[in-house]
Amino acid sequence: MKDENIVKATCRELGITQKELGDMLDVPQPTVARWANGDIPKMAKMALQLMTENRNLKTKLDTIRKARDLINTL
Repeated sequence: MKDENIVKATCRELGITQKELGDMLDVPQPTVARWANGDIPKMAKMALQLMTENRNLKTKLDTIRKARDLINTL
């Protein structure tokens, strides 16, 4: 099975549209659509990987903070 395209995966994980992704990266939506079809530059791919990684790290940090706060109430 083919891996999901990084553009589609990033949009799904962040809960955004390709247009919103384009706005975030300051590129036109047709460019993002081209990337979604597999024609993605290396720098764009790296940016999408970093966006996803950043979101995951923020989620983990939020979980740690909530756990800390819970422990402090005990």
